[in-house]
Amino acid sequence: MERRLFLSALGLTAGAAALPLRVLAQDKASVEQIAPLLYKNPVLTPLRGLQGQDLRCDRAWIEGKFPSDLRGDFYRNGPGLFERGGIRYQHWFDGDGMVHHWHFGEQGVSHRARFVETAKFVAESQANEFLVPSFGSAIKAKIPLRSPDTVNTANTNVILHQGRLLALWEGGSPYALSANTLDTESRVAFSEELEGMPFSAHPKVESDGTMWNFGSLMGKIILYHFGPDGQLKKHLVFDAPSSALVHDFVISQRHIIFLLVPIFIDVNFAKNGKSMAEGFIWKPQESVKVLVIEKADFTQRRVLELPAMMLFHFGNAWESGQTIYLDFVKSNDIEGLTTRMPKMMRGEDVSSTPSNPAFLKIDLSKNRVELSTRNDSVEFPRIDPRFVGQRHRYVFYPYAQGRTFNNLFNGVMRLDIDSGKTMQFDFGSDKIIEEHVFVPRRASRTEGDGWLVGVGFDVREQQSFASIFDAQNLNAGPVALAHLPYWLPHCFHGNFYST
Repeated sequence: MERRLFLSALGLTAGAAALPLRVLAQDKASVEQIAPLLYKNPVLTPLRGLQGQDLRCDRAWIEGKFPSDLRGDFYRNGPGLFERGGIRYQHWFDGDGMVHHWHFGEQGVSHRARFVETAKFVAESQANEFLVPSFGSAIKAKIPLRSPDTVNTANTNVILHQGRLLALWEGGSPYALSANTLDTESRVAFSEELEGMPFSAHPKVESDGTMWNFGSLMGKIILYHFGPDGQLKKHLVFDAPSSALVHDFVISQRHIIFLLVPIFIDVNFAKNGKSMAEGFIWKPQESVKVLVIEKADFTQRRVLELPAMMLFHFGNAWESGQTIYLDFVKSNDIEGLTTRMPKMMRGEDVSSTPSNPAFLKIDLSKNRVELSTRNDSVEFPRIDPRFVGQRHRYVFYPYAQGRTFNNLFNGVMRLDIDSGKTMQFDFGSDKIIEEHVFVPRRASRTEGDGWLVGVGFDVREQQSFASIFDAQNLNAGPVALAHLPYWLPHCFHGNFYST
């Protein structure tokens, strides 16, 4: 019943068949003709994307001193292919998912990357053309749109769950990959009833392994609760305040919290020859709906309101008594999503309005909310993963110092939310920095005592690297860099699993 409800809301029927894989690379000259500005802008090289090929480097060149206790697997995911058959996607979110595996071992650092062989990727590789619509590009469907998974790019995040690596996209099913080889194994359904249901790219995993997630579509939200053993314990579909884009959420000790921004959708966008992103309607006169749900009983919900704003990502939440505290990254509107990002994909330098750290206090006893913000230009907040849903002190971000174009970041920052003090390192104007994740030091249980690990792009060398910081001493710069002999498409999110 729940699956039919979601599919009927999208106007789809069940089932999307996979076709045999045959990757056809385009000629480089013809690709450059698609987006000539992009190929002249060295800052935006990673947005060119690849042509469907794998990448592998068995030993990265290490600069600095590699920490002896940093051992494990760092997985990342992001859009990696943007062009087929003389057509280029117009939006960064559209590209097919490419999963990256950085292995930090006794012999050094290795890297490999492979595309997720979704039904979409396989069919389009065989045809050497785009066959289905995408988020930000108005492409006419050339095959039946039987379910959300027909257009699933699996391009947003990657997590380990029950020994499988899951490539995640917010609109459809996870795809299971081999954690060692990155071979695509299958689409994942957590039960027959839930096959094809949306499963967001931002699950929250507590220190004991308990996992929470959601899916969202057309005014409906589905909640998932998994036990520490990885088994689905309960789920529920319910009506929620309408928002056309629900990307992330947050949990505290006893609650699940959403901030539903006032983005609405022109339901005739496809008929009018537009992409979904072009069909978004921003209504600043409408409020953000603060949806608070009890973990113990998904039917116990309340809705509060805030003035209009835009957000993608949360840091964390915790509560004391009847008060919930949470942090996220705030921006003013959706111009970056709908206007500036397509210009970037064409290779243009685009001035941007910074997104900033924001903090919300929810008083459940009085049904009152209080918002405060900072001026730092940041995104992609991460915390010490041992403190998910618990009282935390530190949030780590990539940040922009002296750069106001293209929403690109050139530094890392730690914010002490108790004191308001920051610690940061600026790579300079010739480096682009992605999300960095916190990895606890093995012998310590102190919050923030560990390593900050992420990926960057060297504009001058046109190569990518992994950076490793002592998280308690960011000002000193990276303790080590692991350089690759090639560049990587920019990723969205990832996670580090210590061994």
